[in-house]
Amino acid sequence: MYSHAYFDHNATTAVDERVMTAMLPFMTSLNNASSRHAFGRVARHAIDTAREKVANAVGAHPSQIVFTSSGTEANNFAISGMVTNEFTRLDSVGNPLNKNMIISGLEHPCISRPALALKKYGFQVQQLMPNVEGVIEKSALETTLNVNTALVSVMFANNETGAIQPIAELAEIAKKHGTLIHTDGVQGFGKVAIDFADLNVHALTISSHKIGGPQGAGALVLDKRVDIQPLLYGGGQEKGLRSGTENVAAIVGFGRACELAVANLENYHAHTNQLRCQLEASLSQMNAVIFAEHVNRIPNTSFFAFEHIEGETLVMALDRKGFAVASGSACSSDSTEPSHVLLSMGIASDLARGAIRVSFGLENTVEQVARFVVVLEQELKRLKQMVALVA
Repeated sequence: MYSHAYFDHNATTAVDERVMTAMLPFMTSLNNASSRHAFGRVARHAIDTAREKVANAVGAHPSQIVFTSSGTEANNFAISGMVTNEFTRLDSVGNPLNKNMIISGLEHPCISRPALALKKYGFQVQQLMPNVEGVIEKSALETTLNVNTALVSVMFANNETGAIQPIAELAEIAKKHGTLIHTDGVQGFGKVAIDFADLNVHALTISSHKIGGPQGAGALVLDKRVDIQPLLYGGGQEKGLRSGTENVAAIVGFGRACELAVANLENYHAHTNQLRCQLEASLSQMNAVIFAEHVNRIPNTSFFAFEHIEGETLVMALDRKGFAVASGSACSSDSTEPSHVLLSMGIASDLARGAIRVSFGLENTVEQVARFVVVLEQELKRLKQMVALVA
C-alpha cells in the first residue's frame, strides 16, 4: 500500500523544516515585542527582520507591511478598513457618498462575506462575473464602475481554477475613476512572481501557510497613501492598524518562508507545471472537462470534472486509495453547493458538482501523478457502473 500522496497544496502546505528551525527559538522564549527590556527588543528585531523579508518578496517597502493572523483577517481588514472613511464623506444634504463596492464573482468568502455585511450600512455590492474561462474582462469593470464606487476587490489568482486575473489593467481603470482597488494575492503568492508596484493596486493580501510557512500569519501590503481604519483596536501594534500582541514565532516563520519561496520560484514553476501537464494530458484522454484550461494559470493547479460523477464522492474514493485532493475551496467546506466560482463562469450546476481540484507542491513526483491517473481511471469506471445500476 502506497503512503498518501498530498495533492491539496492550495488548501495548505507543510511547514518547511528550515522555517521551523527559524521559528523554534521564539516558541519557547519570552518574546512580547512591545516590552522595553532586552527580551522584548530581541522580539522586536525579529519582527522587523521578518517584515523586511516579506516586503522583499513582493517588491514593497517594509513600512507597507501590516502583519495579521491570516489571509482571511487581512482581507476583512482591507474590505472594512478601506471603505469605512467613506461614511464621513457627505453630500450637500448630509447623505454619505461613495456607497458602492465591486467584487468579482470569483472571490473567496473572506472577501464576499465582509463585503455583503456592509450592506447594513447602506452599501451596494455589485459583482463582476468572469468569462467562461474564469477571467474578469476589463470591459466588465468599465461598465460597472461609477463615481460612487468606493472600492474594487478582484483576486489575483483563483483558488479553484488557478486562473490569473489582469490586475494591473483593472487597477488602471479603477484609478482613473478615483476608486481604491485591492487584490487577494494569497493563491498566487509564492507560485508566480508578484510585485506590488507592478500590480498598481492600493492593497494586496498574502498568507504564510500557502508557501511552507506556519498557519497564523498573514499580511496586508498597503499603499502608504491609503487611509485605512483598523479592524482591531487595542495596544496600537502594527502602527495602530492591527492591535494585539504579535505572534513572533509565526511572523519569523512567515519571513523565512518568503525568502525560500522567492529563491525556489523558478524551480517551483517548472516542476509543478510539468506535473500539471502530465496530469492534464491524461485527463484529456479521459474526456474530462478542464476548467480555465486555455488561460494563464498558476502552475500547480488543475480543476476538472467528469459528466455524471459527483465530486465529493470521487474525492472520498480517491482518499481511500491514498490521494488527497479537493472538491473546491477548503476554506468554504461547510457548503455542499456547487462551486460558486464555476457557476459564475456559466458552468452548469450538474457539472460543477463534479469538480475536483488537484494542486501540486515541490514534493510531488511524476510517479505519484502516474499512480493517480491509474487509480482515477479505476474509480471512474467503478462509479459509472454504480450510476448505471441505479439509473
